[in-house]
Amino acid sequence: MTFTKIAASAAAAIALLAAPVMAQDKPVVGLVMKSLANEFFQNMMEGAEAHAAQRGDYELRAVGMQNETDFESQINAVENFITQGVDAIVIAPADSKAMVRPIKKAIAAGITVVNFDVALDADAKAQQGLELAFVGPDNRGGAKMAGDALAEALGAGAKVVIIEGNPGADNATQRRLGFEDAVAEHSLDLLDSRTAHWETEEANQVFSTMLTAHPDLQGVMAANDSMAIGVVKALENAGRSDIIVVGFDAIPAVLPMIEDGRMLASVDQFGQQMAANAIDLALDVVAGGPELEGWVTTPIELVTK
Repeated sequence: MTFTKIAASAAAAIALLAAPVMAQDKPVVGLVMKSLANEFFQNMMEGAEAHAAQRGDYELRAVGMQNETDFESQINAVENFITQGVDAIVIAPADSKAMVRPIKKAIAAGITVVNFDVALDADAKAQQGLELAFVGPDNRGGAKMAGDALAEALGAGAKVVIIEGNPGADNATQRRLGFEDAVAEHSLDLLDSRTAHWETEEANQVFSTMLTAHPDLQGVMAANDSMAIGVVKALENAGRSDIIVVGFDAIPAVLPMIEDGRMLASVDQFGQQMAANAIDLALDVVAGGPELEGWVTTPIELVTK
């Protein structure tokens, strides 16, 4: 799907949010994603649309954010879906704390909610008296896998840095912790750890600053592939091919980089299937099935050359 088509899909989705749900036989599912500028969520949108077409027994209304910190768009999307009276909301929160109140309001309105991809904050849920299952991968375990691969390539004592995701998102926290687990287990020397808010250009700038401060660094752990791409661009601009990079998401754009050695590895969390699976679970509940409980884990896999 080209960017133009994605932008058109997003615009159409936002327009749909203004329309009330009409009486019909098919249940309506509101899908709330993160930034459609991120290839991971572009693929997720494609997977969700294909799933809706294949099943044919529900209406999909999907909306994404303009960028990774556009939290207000997610809050507005949930509010609009409540007003429409959709049957289910399937959401990947951009901020694990900020989305707790809107989601609690949706549940109070009788809407089935499935939290997927990024878990809501446990303390914030407890404060609001909200119990809600999480459908998603082991982000900490996945980051540890990538960190282990980097450590095995570099050896004990290697100098590394971490490029973190959005500090307000649980998956960013879990991936940082996973990288730190690998640092501790393999006795790596962690020189710096900073956020780039999941964004390519910000990661390029943040890492360029790190590289200037630590020209002897040997490895980089990026919490998603959009940021890993920014790191690779910075390395190319600096004429450095001696620094090893790992990422997370295994988006199509980084697969050639893994193949030609610009990146060592990434973690595939099967984004195209993730939203579709969460929608299936939501529709099961809407149809009268049991409420989801606990953590419904989804698969991850380390991708290397």
